[in-house]
Amino acid sequence: MKPLLSSIFIAFSAGALGGLANAFAVWAAGVLAITAYFGVDIHPPLSPNMIYTRMIWGGIWGGLFLAPYIFRVWPIRSAVLNGLLFSLAPSAATLFYFMPHSAAGWLGLDSGALTPAFVLIFNAIWGVVGMISFRLAK
Repeated sequence: MKPLLSSIFIAFSAGALGGLANAFAVWAAGVLAITAYFGVDIHPPLSPNMIYTRMIWGGIWGGLFLAPYIFRVWPIRSAVLNGLLFSLAPSAATLFYFMPHSAAGWLGLDSGALTPAFVLIFNAIWGVVGMISFRLAK
């Protein structure tokens, strides 16, 4: 295993790349009116602030990618399944903390009944892209 500091940088970078994929997915779903079709009010503009925010938070959450290497016992070998599993943490934070403290309300339900599903989908994109990137860079 590479030194810990190098692994931390790789995890942050992979998480940031996942955040970039997440930003484009959220933006594209808004532009293509996919979220509007399902009655979900998520359609942020593709702005530097939106991209940077998702990349920085994605990088911070990327620390989760180190878990299999730190604990050395991890039953899941698939990068995709690991990414899906790790995406549950930022999804929970978004649904139970960030959205209730914003105009979206509890679970984001003030933005539409299917908002939790879209949060899970968008964060799954972050997790899968980030974990695959992490494994490729490791």
